[in-house]
Amino acid sequence: VKGGLEVDVDGIRGFLPISQIDLSRVEDATSYINQKFKAIVTEANQREKNLVVSRRELLEQERAELREKTWATLEEGQVHDGIVRSIKGFGAFVDISGVDGLLPIGEMSWGRVSKVDDLIKTGDQVKVKVLKIDRVTRKLTLGLKQLTPSPWDAVALKYHRGTQVPGKVTKIMEFGAFVELEPGIEGLIHVSELSPNRVRRVADVVKVDQEGEVRIL
Repeated sequence: VKGGLEVDVDGIRGFLPISQIDLSRVEDATSYINQKFKAIVTEANQREKNLVVSRRELLEQERAELREKTWATLEEGQVHDGIVRSIKGFGAFVDISGVDGLLPIGEMSWGRVSKVDDLIKTGDQVKVKVLKIDRVTRKLTLGLKQLTPSPWDAVALKYHRGTQVPGKVTKIMEFGAFVELEPGIEGLIHVSELSPNRVRRVADVVKVDQEGEVRIL
């Protein structure tokens, strides 16, 4: 019905507002038709035959109980299954058994990540590693890339001094340009190594996303 769901509570007609159906925002309530679930009575007026219930309030109570149990067992270094609750420009918030943790964009991949939703989306199930716990402020920092080997672990075996390798310019600074050899592996071309001639501006020699051969010094 408009604004929510009409529900049957032990033979009594009741109303469940759309804002009280779930913890997250519900756009289309039709998927809840014929579902059975528990809810809390928030208003009961026998004279006006008005019964209002909330499922969200019950879910919040259950989540609060689960959150306390999770905080008691959390340790740095643990790996947990989580659900992505929201996406921000600086990272994503992941729910781990009732506890929301921040997965910073810099901890998602060994390579550069320009947009969070290029890697993960709201509602995705992910495995994350607990990097830092602040029990005073109750803040949790999570990592995703730590579950895969760092490309730097094998860099000495793959790249040797004097070899020529392909690369792509990722960033330009006054002192030189950063070049990506593979996701997670970047090197610096100092301004003095850009050209045999004197370079006044790095951008005069190379551009971001430019690809070419470089030599490892």
